[in-house]
Amino acid sequence: MEFRQLSYFIKAAELLHFTEAAAQCFVTQSTLSQQVKQLEEELGMLLFDRVGKHVQLTEAGKLFLNHARQIMLEIKKSKQAIFELNNLVNGELRIGVTYAFSSLLLPSLTPFSNKYPGIKLHIESGIAGALEARLKTADLDFILAFHEQSDNEGLEMQLLFSSRIKMVTSKKHPLAKLNRISLKELAQTEMILANKGFSSRDMLDEIFKKNNIIPNIKIEMNDTHSLLSLVDTGNWVTIINEKAITGWDNLIAIPITGKELYKEAYILWQKGVFRKKSATLFIEELLKIV
Repeated sequence: MEFRQLSYFIKAAELLHFTEAAAQCFVTQSTLSQQVKQLEEELGMLLFDRVGKHVQLTEAGKLFLNHARQIMLEIKKSKQAIFELNNLVNGELRIGVTYAFSSLLLPSLTPFSNKYPGIKLHIESGIAGALEARLKTADLDFILAFHEQSDNEGLEMQLLFSSRIKMVTSKKHPLAKLNRISLKELAQTEMILANKGFSSRDMLDEIFKKNNIIPNIKIEMNDTHSLLSLVDTGNWVTIINEKAITGWDNLIAIPITGKELYKEAYILWQKGVFRKKSATLFIEELLKIV
C-alpha cells in the first residue's frame, strides 16, 4: 500500500469520477485507474462499482475511505512534526478565531511577527462549530474562542481568562454616566447584539426570557469589530464581555445589576496531537497581552 495509492483513491472517492480525479492529481486516467486497481487487489475487495464512465463506492470502499483519510491525516501530522524539528521558528501557523475573539487577537499579531519573521500566520474567523470541525481535521492548529466546557469531545481546552459581561456604550452616550444599569433599563434602550446562534447571544436571550424582558434589538451582527464601531458612534449600546473593548478608548463598560455574568475564553487544541513549536510561541506572546 503506497501513499500515492491512498491519495488517488481518496480523490476518486470524493469526485466519483476517475478522469476528473486524475486531472486533479496531475496523472493520467490510466495511471490512476491502475493504482486504484492494485490497491483493490492488495485489499482483496473492490472499492468501486464501475458502470461505464460512472463509479460508485462499494460498501468496502466507504469503510476504507474513513481509514484512508485518517492515515493521510497522520502522515500530514508526522511530516509537520519532522518539519518542526528542523525549523523551530519557521513555517506556517493556522489560527481559528471566533468572531467575538477577533479584536482581542489583534494586539498580539505585530509583536509576534516582529519577533518571529519566519512564521507565516493564517487567521481564520468563523463560528465555533465550523472552526472545531476544521481543527479536528488538522486544517487549523488551534482555536481561540469564548466556549462552554460542556461540549469538548475530541478537544483539549486551556483556559485563557474569564471576562465579565457588561453593557458597553460610547462615552458620548447618555447612559455612559451610570455606575450600573438594570436589565429593565436595558430593555428600554436600543441595542446592537450578536446574531442568534452565537453562544453569547443565546445566553443573553435565556436571561431576558427568564426575567420576562423583551429587549429592544435594532441591529444584529456577527462581526464584533463592526458592532463596536457602530456603538462607538454614540447612538447605540451592546452587551458584551468587557475584554472585547480592549483598545477602544471611546467605549465604556458598565456593570449590569444582579448576578454577575461571565464568559470564559479558551485555547482549543485537538486532543492528543503534536503541537507546533510556533503555536506554543504564539500562545506565550498572547498571554503577555490578554
